[in-house]
Amino acid sequence: MTDSDGTSSPDADDLELSDAELEALHDLQLGIEYVHRAYGTLLSFHHELGHAMDRMAAAEDNLRTAGHGSWADELQNQHLPAGAVSDQWTFELVEEFSAEFLEEVDRFEGEVREELADGLDHVSERRQKRRLRERAADDQQTVGDEQDTGPTDG
Repeated sequence: MTDSDGTSSPDADDLELSDAELEALHDLQLGIEYVHRAYGTLLSFHHELGHAMDRMAAAEDNLRTAGHGSWADELQNQHLPAGAVSDQWTFELVEEFSAEFLEEVDRFEGEVREELADGLDHVSERRQKRRLRERAADDQQTVGDEQDTGPTDG
């Protein structure tokens, strides 16, 4: 099998995997995809909170201009510099998640996939793709054969 970049990769059907190994690879692949989705959600949280803090900084200025210096001071000194979670800012949460979890589970998944499937990902999906395309080709062949012979009168 040739990948889109022209390199050769193992064929999913050539892999000698037990049903349990195939299921484990599939679950691990889905798990990693959900971890990446969670990371995307964490990045969205980081960006959304950043925009919220920008609005609160604008409110600080407007409160001060409107003569409410004590509220402006509270925003400036307590709320704006505070961390989102346990005194951490969201960029720190993003960095920690990436370095201490995302990179580690990505590495683990890659090692398992390399050992069990010669590095090939989406093995179940590749097999499903082949089966569905073969079925469609067989159905088209059957329809073509029926059209060639015409209807039978019985």
